[in-house]
Amino acid sequence: MLAKRIVPCLDIKDGKTVKGINFVNFRDAGDPVELGAQYSREGADELVYLDITASHEGRKTFTELVKKVAANISIPFTVGGGINELKDVDRLLSAGADKVSINSAALRNPKLIEEIAKNFGSQVCVVAIDANFEMGDWICYLNGGRIPTEKHLFQWAAEAESLGAGEILFTSMTHDGVKDGYANEALATLADNLHIPVIASGGAGKMEHFRDTFALGKADAALAASVFHFGEIGMGALKQYLHEEGINVRL
Repeated sequence: MLAKRIVPCLDIKDGKTVKGINFVNFRDAGDPVELGAQYSREGADELVYLDITASHEGRKTFTELVKKVAANISIPFTVGGGINELKDVDRLLSAGADKVSINSAALRNPKLIEEIAKNFGSQVCVVAIDANFEMGDWICYLNGGRIPTEKHLFQWAAEAESLGAGEILFTSMTHDGVKDGYANEALATLADNLHIPVIASGGAGKMEHFRDTFALGKADAALAASVFHFGEIGMGALKQYLHEEGINVRL
Protein backbone atom coordinates (compact mmCIF):
# COMPACT_ATOMS: atom_id res chain seq x y z
CA MET A 1 0.00 0.00 0.00
CA LEU A 2 1.28 3.44 -0.91
CA ALA A 3 2.15 5.73 1.98
CA LYS A 4 -0.32 8.55 2.65
CA ARG A 5 1.13 11.97 1.87
CA ILE A 6 1.12 15.17 3.93
CA VAL A 7 1.19 18.25 1.71
CA PRO A 8 1.60 21.81 3.02
CA CYS A 9 -0.01 24.33 0.67
CA LEU A 10 1.42 27.81 0.20
CA ASP A 11 -0.91 30.39 -1.31
CA ILE A 12 1.20 33.10 -2.91
CA LYS A 13 0.08 36.70 -3.26
CA ASP A 14 2.55 39.43 -4.26
CA GLY A 15 5.48 37.09 -3.53
CA LYS A 16 4.36 36.30 0.04
CA THR A 17 2.62 33.28 1.58
CA VAL A 18 -0.91 34.18 2.72
CA LYS A 19 -3.78 32.30 4.32
CA GLY A 20 -7.49 33.05 4.17
CA ILE A 21 -10.74 31.67 5.60
CA ASN A 22 -13.45 30.49 3.16
CA PHE A 23 -11.26 31.93 0.37
CA VAL A 24 -11.24 35.52 1.79
CA ASN A 25 -9.64 37.56 4.65
CA PHE A 26 -5.99 36.82 3.89
CA ARG A 27 -3.14 37.29 6.33
CA ASP A 28 0.60 37.08 5.80
CA ALA A 29 2.23 33.73 6.63
CA GLY A 30 5.85 34.35 5.68
CA ASP A 31 8.48 33.82 3.01
CA PRO A 32 7.45 31.02 0.58
CA VAL A 33 10.99 29.80 -0.12
CA GLU A 34 12.00 29.66 3.56
CA LEU A 35 8.71 28.00 4.55
CA GLY A 36 9.05 25.43 1.77
CA ALA A 37 12.63 24.61 2.78
CA GLN A 38 11.53 24.25 6.40
CA TYR A 39 8.69 21.84 5.48
CA SER A 40 11.08 19.88 3.27
CA ARG A 41 13.49 19.47 6.21
CA GLU A 42 10.68 18.56 8.61
CA GLY A 43 9.47 15.64 6.49
CA ALA A 44 6.61 16.95 4.32
CA ASP A 45 6.05 14.58 1.38
CA GLU A 46 5.23 17.25 -1.19
CA LEU A 47 4.39 20.94 -1.43
CA VAL A 48 1.83 22.91 -3.40
CA TYR A 49 2.40 26.54 -4.40
CA LEU A 50 -0.62 28.42 -5.69
CA ASP A 51 -0.35 31.85 -7.27
CA ILE A 52 -3.76 32.99 -6.07
CA THR A 53 -3.79 36.28 -7.92
CA ALA A 54 -2.11 35.00 -11.07
CA SER A 55 -2.52 38.05 -13.22
CA HIS A 56 -0.46 38.44 -16.35
CA GLU A 57 2.08 40.72 -14.63
CA GLY A 58 2.54 38.33 -11.72
CA ARG A 59 3.65 35.42 -13.87
CA LYS A 60 7.26 36.49 -14.22
CA THR A 61 7.57 36.97 -10.46
CA PHE A 62 6.03 33.57 -9.82
CA THR A 63 8.35 31.82 -12.29
CA GLU A 64 11.36 33.32 -10.50
CA LEU A 65 9.91 32.12 -7.20
CA VAL A 66 9.50 28.58 -8.60
CA LYS A 67 13.20 28.59 -9.55
CA LYS A 68 14.17 29.61 -6.02
CA VAL A 69 11.93 26.95 -4.48
CA ALA A 70 13.42 24.26 -6.74
CA ALA A 71 16.92 25.28 -5.66
CA ASN A 72 16.04 25.10 -1.96
CA ILE A 73 13.90 22.01 -1.44
CA SER A 74 14.41 18.31 -1.99
CA ILE A 75 10.80 17.07 -2.29
CA PRO A 76 8.37 17.20 -5.24
CA PHE A 77 6.24 20.31 -5.58
CA THR A 78 3.19 21.31 -7.59
CA VAL A 79 2.46 24.82 -8.83
CA GLY A 80 -0.81 26.36 -9.90
CA GLY A 81 -2.46 29.64 -10.77
CA GLY A 82 -2.89 31.30 -14.15
CA ILE A 83 -2.03 28.18 -16.18
CA ASN A 84 -4.07 28.44 -19.37
CA GLU A 85 -1.96 26.85 -22.10
CA LEU A 86 0.88 24.42 -22.71
CA LYS A 87 3.55 27.11 -22.73
CA ASP A 88 2.61 28.02 -19.13
CA VAL A 89 3.14 24.38 -18.15
CA ASP A 90 6.43 24.23 -20.03
CA ARG A 91 7.65 27.43 -18.35
CA LEU A 92 6.87 26.20 -14.82
CA LEU A 93 8.27 22.69 -15.34
CA SER A 94 11.42 24.24 -16.84
CA ALA A 95 11.70 26.44 -13.73
CA GLY A 96 11.80 23.26 -11.60
CA ALA A 97 8.21 22.33 -10.70
CA ASP A 98 7.31 18.62 -10.73
CA LYS A 99 3.59 19.00 -11.41
CA VAL A 100 1.08 21.68 -12.34
CA SER A 101 -2.35 22.24 -10.90
CA ILE A 102 -5.13 23.55 -13.15
CA ASN A 103 -8.57 24.60 -12.00
CA SER A 104 -10.53 27.38 -13.75
CA ALA A 105 -8.70 26.81 -17.04
CA ALA A 106 -9.69 23.13 -17.01
CA LEU A 107 -13.34 23.96 -16.37
CA ARG A 108 -13.33 26.47 -19.22
CA ASN A 109 -11.34 24.24 -21.56
CA PRO A 110 -11.37 20.55 -20.54
CA LYS A 111 -9.18 19.74 -23.58
CA LEU A 112 -6.28 21.39 -21.73
CA ILE A 113 -6.14 18.34 -19.42
CA GLU A 114 -5.77 16.09 -22.45
CA GLU A 115 -3.06 18.31 -23.96
CA ILE A 116 -1.00 18.41 -20.75
CA ALA A 117 -1.27 14.63 -20.29
CA LYS A 118 -0.30 14.00 -23.92
CA ASN A 119 2.66 16.41 -23.94
CA PHE A 120 4.05 16.02 -20.41
CA GLY A 121 2.43 12.85 -18.99
CA SER A 122 -0.62 12.38 -16.74
CA GLN A 123 1.59 12.43 -13.63
CA VAL A 124 2.25 16.16 -14.25
CA CYS A 125 -1.44 17.13 -14.40
CA VAL A 126 -3.26 17.77 -11.12
CA VAL A 127 -6.84 18.93 -11.60
CA ALA A 128 -7.88 21.10 -8.66
CA ILE A 129 -11.58 21.38 -7.92
CA ASP A 130 -13.04 24.04 -5.62
CA ALA A 131 -16.57 22.96 -4.71
CA ASN A 132 -19.16 24.26 -2.29
CA PHE A 133 -21.94 22.17 -0.74
CA GLU A 134 -25.24 23.89 -1.45
CA MET A 135 -28.82 22.68 -1.87
CA GLY A 136 -27.69 19.10 -1.25
CA ASP A 137 -25.04 19.03 -3.98
CA TRP A 138 -21.38 19.91 -4.56
CA ILE A 139 -21.13 22.79 -7.05
CA CYS A 140 -17.78 23.53 -8.74
CA TYR A 141 -16.51 27.11 -8.74
CA LEU A 142 -14.20 29.15 -10.99
CA ASN A 143 -11.73 31.94 -10.23
CA GLY A 144 -10.63 31.00 -6.72
CA GLY A 145 -14.14 30.23 -5.51
CA ARG A 146 -15.78 33.34 -6.91
CA ILE A 147 -17.99 32.10 -9.76
CA PRO A 148 -20.34 29.08 -9.60
CA THR A 149 -20.53 26.76 -12.62
CA GLU A 150 -23.00 24.14 -13.83
CA LYS A 151 -20.47 21.38 -13.11
CA HIS A 152 -20.96 19.02 -10.19
CA LEU A 153 -18.02 17.63 -8.22
CA PHE A 154 -18.34 13.88 -8.88
CA GLN A 155 -19.15 14.15 -12.59
CA TRP A 156 -16.42 16.70 -13.20
CA ALA A 157 -13.80 14.66 -11.33
CA ALA A 158 -14.69 11.57 -13.41
CA GLU A 159 -14.51 13.62 -16.62
CA ALA A 160 -11.11 15.06 -15.63
CA GLU A 161 -9.80 11.55 -14.98
CA SER A 162 -11.07 10.32 -18.36
CA LEU A 163 -9.27 13.21 -20.07
CA GLY A 164 -5.93 12.28 -18.47
CA ALA A 165 -5.70 13.98 -15.06
CA GLY A 166 -3.13 12.27 -12.83
CA GLU A 167 -4.60 13.43 -9.51
CA ILE A 168 -7.66 15.28 -8.21
CA LEU A 169 -7.12 17.98 -5.58
CA PHE A 170 -10.53 18.62 -4.02
CA THR A 171 -10.95 21.69 -1.82
CA SER A 172 -14.21 21.97 0.05
CA MET A 173 -14.99 25.70 0.15
CA THR A 174 -17.53 24.86 2.87
CA HIS A 175 -14.73 23.53 5.09
CA ASP A 176 -11.84 25.82 4.02
CA GLY A 177 -10.03 27.48 6.94
CA VAL A 178 -12.81 26.58 9.39
CA LYS A 179 -10.74 23.77 10.99
CA ASP A 180 -13.67 21.42 11.62
CA GLY A 181 -12.24 18.56 9.57
CA TYR A 182 -12.22 17.59 5.90
CA ALA A 183 -15.27 16.78 3.73
CA ASN A 184 -14.76 13.05 4.30
CA GLU A 185 -18.05 11.80 2.89
CA ALA A 186 -17.47 13.54 -0.45
CA LEU A 187 -13.81 12.44 -0.44
CA ALA A 188 -14.78 8.79 0.10
CA THR A 189 -17.24 9.00 -2.81
CA LEU A 190 -14.46 10.41 -5.01
CA ALA A 191 -12.02 7.71 -3.90
CA ASP A 192 -14.58 4.97 -4.60
CA ASN A 193 -15.35 6.28 -8.09
CA LEU A 194 -11.89 7.27 -9.35
CA HIS A 195 -8.76 5.28 -10.18
CA ILE A 196 -6.34 8.18 -9.58
CA PRO A 197 -5.15 9.65 -6.25
CA VAL A 198 -7.40 12.11 -4.43
CA ILE A 199 -5.89 14.93 -2.37
CA ALA A 200 -8.06 16.28 0.47
CA SER A 201 -8.03 20.03 1.04
CA GLY A 202 -9.97 22.38 3.29
CA GLY A 203 -10.72 21.87 6.96
CA ALA A 204 -7.63 20.65 8.83
CA GLY A 205 -7.59 21.91 12.41
CA LYS A 206 -6.10 19.10 14.49
CA MET A 207 -4.22 15.85 14.03
CA GLU A 208 -7.38 13.74 14.24
CA HIS A 209 -8.66 15.45 11.09
CA PHE A 210 -5.72 14.06 9.12
CA ARG A 211 -6.31 10.57 10.52
CA ASP A 212 -10.02 10.76 9.65
CA THR A 213 -9.49 11.92 6.08
CA PHE A 214 -7.20 8.96 5.45
CA ALA A 215 -9.33 6.40 7.33
CA LEU A 216 -12.86 7.65 6.57
CA GLY A 217 -12.32 9.90 3.54
CA LYS A 218 -10.00 7.35 1.86
CA ALA A 219 -7.82 10.27 0.68
CA ASP A 220 -4.36 9.51 -0.72
CA ALA A 221 -2.93 12.83 0.49
CA ALA A 222 -4.00 15.58 2.88
CA LEU A 223 -3.23 19.18 2.12
CA ALA A 224 -3.25 21.91 4.76
CA ALA A 225 -1.99 25.45 5.18
CA SER A 226 -2.58 27.53 8.30
CA VAL A 227 -2.06 24.71 10.83
CA PHE A 228 1.47 24.35 9.45
CA HIS A 229 2.22 28.01 8.66
CA PHE A 230 1.29 29.22 12.13
CA GLY A 231 2.91 26.33 14.00
CA GLU A 232 -0.32 24.79 15.31
CA ILE A 233 0.71 21.30 14.15
CA GLY A 234 4.31 20.13 13.73
CA MET A 235 5.11 17.89 10.76
CA GLY A 236 7.14 15.35 12.77
CA ALA A 237 4.56 15.12 15.56
CA LEU A 238 1.75 14.71 13.03
CA LYS A 239 3.48 11.88 11.20
CA GLN A 240 4.32 10.11 14.48
CA TYR A 241 0.69 10.43 15.58
CA LEU A 242 -0.60 9.04 12.26
CA HIS A 243 1.86 6.17 12.42
CA GLU A 244 0.65 5.30 15.93
CA GLU A 245 -2.96 5.46 14.66
CA GLY A 246 -2.13 2.81 12.07
CA ILE A 247 -1.92 5.13 9.05
CA ASN A 248 0.88 4.26 6.63
CA VAL A 249 3.09 7.38 6.40
CA ARG A 250 6.76 7.96 5.64
CA LEU A 251 8.54 8.80 8.90
